[in-house]
Amino acid sequence: MILDGALSAGRPLPASRALAKSLGVSRDTIETAYAQLHADGFIERRVGSGSFVAEMADFGTRYRQVKRVAPVNDASHSLSKRGQAMFGGGGVHEMLHPHCFAPGVPDTRNFPLVLWERLGRQVLKEIGHDALLHGDPQGTEALRRVIADYVNLERGARATADRVLILTSSQQAMTLCANVLFDAGDRIFIEDPVYYGARRAFEAAGIERLPIRVDAQGIMVEPLLQEQRTAKAVFLTPSHQFPTGATLALERRLALIEWAAHRQTWIIEDDYDSEFHYAGKPMACVQGLDPHERTIYIGTFTKSLFPGLRIGYAVLPQSLVKPMTIARTLLDGHTASIPQLTLARFMEGGHFGAYVRMMRQIYAQRLELLTSLVRTHLAEFLEPRVPTGGLQMPCILTCDLDEQAVIAAAQRAGIALTGLSSLHALDKVKTGFLLGFAAYSPQELEAGIKKLAVVFNSLKRG
Repeated sequence: MILDGALSAGRPLPASRALAKSLGVSRDTIETAYAQLHADGFIERRVGSGSFVAEMADFGTRYRQVKRVAPVNDASHSLSKRGQAMFGGGGVHEMLHPHCFAPGVPDTRNFPLVLWERLGRQVLKEIGHDALLHGDPQGTEALRRVIADYVNLERGARATADRVLILTSSQQAMTLCANVLFDAGDRIFIEDPVYYGARRAFEAAGIERLPIRVDAQGIMVEPLLQEQRTAKAVFLTPSHQFPTGATLALERRLALIEWAAHRQTWIIEDDYDSEFHYAGKPMACVQGLDPHERTIYIGTFTKSLFPGLRIGYAVLPQSLVKPMTIARTLLDGHTASIPQLTLARFMEGGHFGAYVRMMRQIYAQRLELLTSLVRTHLAEFLEPRVPTGGLQMPCILTCDLDEQAVIAAAQRAGIALTGLSSLHALDKVKTGFLLGFAAYSPQELEAGIKKLAVVFNSLKRG
């Protein structure tokens, strides 16, 4: 370990008595080994202080071990086909400290930490050590109950506690769907453009994705109904389509429900940020309109509360509850109990609703400001497409600059841009960018747009 650099110069070594006890050998054995290391110059022994790695830069070639074979950096040849698909797709990466305009990132600076801490202490005081044990793989009953009540009241769902499955994220829910409902080679209809996390979850499972175009009213149903190839499911973000922000029209929702019932296929509804609707009233979720139990409803608290909570959920048809619950035990067993119980109290006490209402107003103001800033400083380059809700705004590139060149230049300036073309599968793509606004103060948004204006103008001159 000294030769390999794992134990650096000056590093203290364990006391001989403690090391002998740990290894189950005589202390004389340890003393003999330390004496040899000292004699060879590897360590220094200081009376009253102990043994330390010697301050020497090179211990000489006679002590070097046979040079190890360098590890192969490209391990893809040893992966399974599914492993190669997961690795090659690049995963879904969230920035730990997001630069300005990262999409899908909520504000966390306004979250009531003191209240959350107090509720967490109540959980530990009342439940005690039982909160430290393994939890129900389906999720704690208290949280499943309040989630069912919430989605029924706020989203018009048809949910009961026994049909709710608590997960760590909506991404885990999509991965479960991909692995439980599909075999490799099966097909799924997806929106085009589509959320990259969903596309990669289905791609990694070996599922063929059939893209269907999206317009101002959401996914275009006629091409899907006329498609001759069969598919096991359709993936939707009907509340705020990602990334366009379009809301799926009611007649299209009803048509998809009847199509799914007739074809015995599934509707996977990702309702990732429906809490934040700024214009008009939000439409009832597809799951609540579906009397045939063909819809899997996915929700998350990553956007409405904070990403570090790691709690999402799915409202399942009764026939899928046991298969999905058993399948999730193979992934991670169960969701942590203490955050679940704390969240249940947060919702039961009315704090969740109050927080969402406050943040909805803040986000609406930030969206309005971002729209104004883009039109003021970037009118020559971008056309904002103002969504009715969500945490990000798409902007269409109206000049002849290259989308990837802008992204690279913006990154060098400390700005995170997501290109719209990367979210498309079909041709005739309108290039542009997805600007997240929720996590940033008015001052940060203004500074970010001014930086972006400098980037665009420098590229234009170049």
